[in-house]
Amino acid sequence: MRLSRPLLALLGGCFVAAAAASDDWPTYGLDAGNQRFSTLADIETGNVGRLAPAWIFQTGVLGTFPTNPLVVNGVMYLTTPMNHVIALDAATGRQLWRYTHRMVAEQLCCGTHNRGLAISGGKLFMITADARLLALDAASGKTLWDVPVVDPMTGDEADLEPLRHYDPAHHEAFDRATHFAGNMAPVVHDGKVFVGVSGTGYSAVLGDAEKDSASVLGRKGVRDGLRAFLSAYSVTNGDLVWRWYSTAKDGWEGEYVAKTHFGDALPRDIPAERAAQEKYHDAWKTGGGSIYSTPSIDARNGLIYFGTGNASPGFEDHKRPGDNLYTSSLVALDVKTGALRWYHQLVPHDLWGYDASSPPVLLDTRGADGRAQPALAAASKSGWLYVLNRITGTPLRRSEAFVPQDATMFRRATPEGIDVLPGAAGGANWPPSAYSPQTGWVYVPASDMATHYTLEKNAAGEDITVLSFKEDLPRRGTLTALDPADGKIQWQLKTDTPVMSGALATAGGLVFAGEAGGDFIAMDAKTGQRLWRFAAGAGVNAPPITYRVGGRQFVAVAAGGHALFKFPLGDAVIAFALPETK
Repeated sequence: MRLSRPLLALLGGCFVAAAAASDDWPTYGLDAGNQRFSTLADIETGNVGRLAPAWIFQTGVLGTFPTNPLVVNGVMYLTTPMNHVIALDAATGRQLWRYTHRMVAEQLCCGTHNRGLAISGGKLFMITADARLLALDAASGKTLWDVPVVDPMTGDEADLEPLRHYDPAHHEAFDRATHFAGNMAPVVHDGKVFVGVSGTGYSAVLGDAEKDSASVLGRKGVRDGLRAFLSAYSVTNGDLVWRWYSTAKDGWEGEYVAKTHFGDALPRDIPAERAAQEKYHDAWKTGGGSIYSTPSIDARNGLIYFGTGNASPGFEDHKRPGDNLYTSSLVALDVKTGALRWYHQLVPHDLWGYDASSPPVLLDTRGADGRAQPALAAASKSGWLYVLNRITGTPLRRSEAFVPQDATMFRRATPEGIDVLPGAAGGANWPPSAYSPQTGWVYVPASDMATHYTLEKNAAGEDITVLSFKEDLPRRGTLTALDPADGKIQWQLKTDTPVMSGALATAGGLVFAGEAGGDFIAMDAKTGQRLWRFAAGAGVNAPPITYRVGGRQFVAVAAGGHALFKFPLGDAVIAFALPETK
């Protein structure tokens, strides 16, 4: 971990652990710290067994469906594949309005899925698969503004300046710039909407992989890698306020470290990398570092946090010598200016996709001296939960592994091929964790899935690493309760299919999650005992939420599956509640 300036002083004041009491679900993680803990407790361990569907809404759109609905003042807002937006009466499921998105491109690089919206001041905000950032009127669904998400890809700040103000009548600068895709749910703070871009770390077209096999993503495709970024836009008109890049123009090579911070030996030929540095000195321009999930914000200390994806090209790492900063990292920026405050690179020169794509969770925990300190907990695809001081970025600990790990996980591929566990789609992917201040534990949904890596030769005779998802390898899941104070597992539920849904914790002593096979489940937050299940008929691969309307608590989730991994598809949002008493 290296700081962009001298170590920041602890500014004082810890994050408020419990979310403020609310009947709504107003942002992706319920609160700015992405804790996903609701103070609603009408549904609790003693009565959750009576939970039943209150209403079911079918969107009519099939495809990967990881939407996280928002609920504000009795209205539910959700996104579908292809970036349509629907407003429902949250008590009945009755449709109030629908926005139908028209894509500006037929072939989409990075799939059609979308994880949700942000809302502020009567406006809804969404980034789209065809590289647009939209503001919709929350009352009607009418488009208020629509700007392209583009970048000059030169690394020259002067070239970015014409993109700060989008004028539809004079859009030449936007037409010349590179368009990006996005599927994360934005977050709004202090008059700015924050959003990252995805799909920059691979060159194949995700749409092809969804139709064929996820293994398509493991080979060189029709696209070059791109340089990812997080942007802040004005909520008023969509003007670009600031932009921060996941790949460093200066210092991209880092310090050529041989181990991770926690001592994992990396299979790097550092002399060869140093020798190649001049040849590939511009590798940062196509270096990847996608930002998949909604950032967390500590308003008191003025910081915004997120994880970055793996470096590009993943399969030809000799073309990106060095540590590849700031890919596969946890990052903190000044929320007002976008200036880098700290970063911690989980895996320098990542070969396996062991990045942090799940939203960081802000909480308070104990340091080595036993004192409370503001912390950040982030689950990664490597199978560990990382806990850092969120003011300084100092690593505090790494948890016990929440998925199986084998001896190949930090090995290079061989011509014969190796199965790596966890693999590129294993561990904690994009699904968000939850934190309960009642137990003090983080609940991590995860996939127990291996990836097959093979060393091959390209046309120039150079070694390349090809990954594939073999159908005969097991695909299971875990939901794990971890104590961030010591990293110990408190309980773990093992499932027959991956848990790629996200988690929800409530003051009723419950944790909700979904399984890729179609079960939606509730567990006792203290013991992990499964208390309730519902067969949704399609993969529950979306985060559950809870809210209250008219004095009645609901738990809602999308059941729509995942096209890339062939989890059963559907188009339903289901809201559950206890039977009404007469």
